[in-house]
Amino acid sequence: MSELYNKGKNAKMIKSEVQRLSTIDKNCVLLKVADNLVKNSNYILKSNSIDIHEARKQGMKDSLLDRLLLTEDRISSMASGLKNIASLDDPIGEVLYMKQRPNGLRIGKKRVPIGVIGIIYESRPNVTIDAFGLCFKAGNAVILRGGKEAINSNIALVNIIQNSLEEMSLPKEIVQIVEDTSRESAYELMKMNEFLDVLIPRGGIELIRSVVENSTVPVIETGTGNCHIFVDKSANLDMAKRVVENAKTSRTGVCNACEKLLVHQDIAKDFLPSMLDQLISKGVEIRGDLATKTIKADIALADEADWQTEYLDLILGVKVVKDIQEAIDHINLYGTGHSEAIITENYSNSEKFLNDVDAAAVYVNASTRFTDGEEFGFGAEIGISTQKLHARGPMGLEELTSTKYFIYGNGQIR
Repeated sequence: MSELYNKGKNAKMIKSEVQRLSTIDKNCVLLKVADNLVKNSNYILKSNSIDIHEARKQGMKDSLLDRLLLTEDRISSMASGLKNIASLDDPIGEVLYMKQRPNGLRIGKKRVPIGVIGIIYESRPNVTIDAFGLCFKAGNAVILRGGKEAINSNIALVNIIQNSLEEMSLPKEIVQIVEDTSRESAYELMKMNEFLDVLIPRGGIELIRSVVENSTVPVIETGTGNCHIFVDKSANLDMAKRVVENAKTSRTGVCNACEKLLVHQDIAKDFLPSMLDQLISKGVEIRGDLATKTIKADIALADEADWQTEYLDLILGVKVVKDIQEAIDHINLYGTGHSEAIITENYSNSEKFLNDVDAAAVYVNASTRFTDGEEFGFGAEIGISTQKLHARGPMGLEELTSTKYFIYGNGQIR
């Protein structure tokens, strides 16, 4: 049997042990791992430096290097994330309802763990910690398969988690990592119906498409973020400039960064020159439609591919639209269902945008960068789901549970 088969078998064997843990026991483990992350930061940083060195040799662009990089502050943030998860209410056992039928049966529904969760992800090592923390608090065992770019960092982080579990007299197989980062290992994981209850991909469009198209294990699809901001004609332009700059430049290699800017034609000549100069000063390359290029001649002309692209880089597509309906139609055509925002002082337009835009998170007068599990109060996230079944938007503890009906009778027969 393959190494991955054995990992799946181990996870299935011990999942009931995870499910029996009390909330106190789970929280103690999370706090132990958080402390051990900080205590072993030098070991983590040394492992991460190997990944960074290799990534630079391979010519990885700066925005993706930023996703890969770990620092003392980022390790502390990961530890804080685990502490936040420990502080959250445990969803397991929550009774969603209890009803009595005319025949006397009492039928209830409650939250239960999913069981064994597989996660395939790319560059960001913090996903290793977030995935463990959320899956574990929700009573699940987890098999992690990260990308080759972060393999040394991920192995170090899982070693710390497993050592912490053993310190707490729990089996280390509660979390396991696939050290083989070949495509073959990913495809094998996608076919492990015997052991996995669900598979979650987290990464770029090619990874997600591959998992969705090839997996026989049920998939929760986390999506790419071709996110838009529409600046309405009634917008506070100073606010708009702050929001757009933040959404585009605070971190470019993340799925909630703004990739497209739509501007109402009535304010385009007043707003765009200073807005684009502000972005260009931050190193952003502008690709605009003809109307935008008329206002700012020294920018590149956008083509059809630009409207479809999640850049994950210091590039922004800009389009002038005639009204809010054109903005909504453009977003619903080219958006990926992730995060969309309107800057407006018009209540009716804000409500129309909220209701008509088809996305997991829709904002009024705020940056798309807030689409994040920690920012939403979930402690962390397993990913941002852009599908509509089971989970949508940032996925926290509740999205990593299933439900079970429980029925009390007193001898009823049918």
